[in-house]
Amino acid sequence: MADTVGTAGASRRTVFGHPIGLTNLFGVELWERFSFYGMILILGYYLYYSLEEGGLGLPQATATGIVGAYGGVVYLSTVLGGWLADRVLGMERMVFYGGVVVMLGHIALAVLPGMSGVAVGLVLVALGSGALKANASSLLGILYEKDDPRADGGFTLFYLGINLGAFIGPLITGLLQTSVGFHVGFGAAAVGMALGLLQYGLFRRNLGDAGRRAPNPLPRSALPKAVGIGVAIVVVIAVVALTGLVTLATLPRVVTGVLVVGSIAYFATMFASPKVTSSERTKLRAYIPLFIANAAFWSLFQQIFTVLAVYSDERMDWTIFGWTAPASWIGSLEPIWIILLSPVFAALWTRLGRRAPSTPRKFAFGVIGMGVAFLLFLIFAGGTGPSTPAVAVLFILALFAVSELMISPIGLSVTTKLGPESFRAQMMALYFFSVGLGTSMSGVLAKFYSPDSEFAYFGLNGVVVIVIGLVVLALSPWMVRHMEGVH
Repeated sequence: MADTVGTAGASRRTVFGHPIGLTNLFGVELWERFSFYGMILILGYYLYYSLEEGGLGLPQATATGIVGAYGGVVYLSTVLGGWLADRVLGMERMVFYGGVVVMLGHIALAVLPGMSGVAVGLVLVALGSGALKANASSLLGILYEKDDPRADGGFTLFYLGINLGAFIGPLITGLLQTSVGFHVGFGAAAVGMALGLLQYGLFRRNLGDAGRRAPNPLPRSALPKAVGIGVAIVVVIAVVALTGLVTLATLPRVVTGVLVVGSIAYFATMFASPKVTSSERTKLRAYIPLFIANAAFWSLFQQIFTVLAVYSDERMDWTIFGWTAPASWIGSLEPIWIILLSPVFAALWTRLGRRAPSTPRKFAFGVIGMGVAFLLFLIFAGGTGPSTPAVAVLFILALFAVSELMISPIGLSVTTKLGPESFRAQMMALYFFSVGLGTSMSGVLAKFYSPDSEFAYFGLNGVVVIVIGLVVLALSPWMVRHMEGVH
């Protein structure tokens, strides 16, 4: 069938009932997540392992805090990627350029020694991931009409690609790290991103004209002001870094604070913009509780890369038929369930259509499920050494996966539906702010974990998040009314 272009500028050709452009975005996100999760699962170990083990010898609490803060910075940088897409380059080009910067970051981690490689590599990966993530999701959103019931199913399939990459990445980089060394593992992440860029470039035509133009172009007269603000931000960051105002130990709290302030400013900007209609403002109000619930969910989920990475290294028994698997493989356990369950959930939402639970209820169930999953770790609390069977954690992470499928792909989808037309890509950046807030909080919370405090740690975190989920459930009818027909 020949390509035809619809109102959104995207090809009308379909695959399995979805726009054919989904396949291209599925592929580039798969390889970007391969590189990201493959790197981040060995990053914490690289930071706190001793020099003799090939690491940098940082305190463990500092290392997990850096990982959490770094994840927050990745999502914080989506504001830049979203702004450049909305005002300058368009979403489609930002996806490609972001992938190039990610690849360069992984190359820096692979070839530069010590903290210099960590600093350069993480800055580049954060900037590139911020550009790619917000815009790939937004680009997928415009392939569907706002009332298209296929959208939730499409985003769930897109999420399958994310988790295929998340599953394969830690397996490969973990094996390379334990058998050859950390830098070879980081190099594998660079190769993965290069493969993603190759397939994206070869099949860009599947996207038609979607995302090729900036929806809210920056006037030429405003360019000097924008450049001035950018330079000022860079100067402030440089001064803070060089004067020691922010240390590695305080970095997670600082990133969390910046994300809170940035989120408030983002909401205020959209509410005050003359380009946002009264109907769009009403939908934004309904989005606020979803934003908070999402942050709470990710503050626990992202501990896979902080607290649970340490738990995997010190408390889990990874013996498989006499062979000890890499501790970083904990990052591949949860994606197994996502891969198995994503097609089921995609078919379920597509089949139910308007009869499916409303988005606020899905969010509430996802947040509550995440809290319950944390409480399950209490079964093994108080043990010593590697006494928790890996297979037990595998089944606990099944609840992580079900909760994630109730909230994450649905969150991506509803963000594209509730966002003001003039802030499409930046609205997705705001969604990722909530993910970033939760991720940086995972680094803040990690400082309170120790094997001796497992009862209090897993218990308190689980109960607090369950309460947040119950509040969202109670607010669901109000949110549904303010979403004005968005299910």
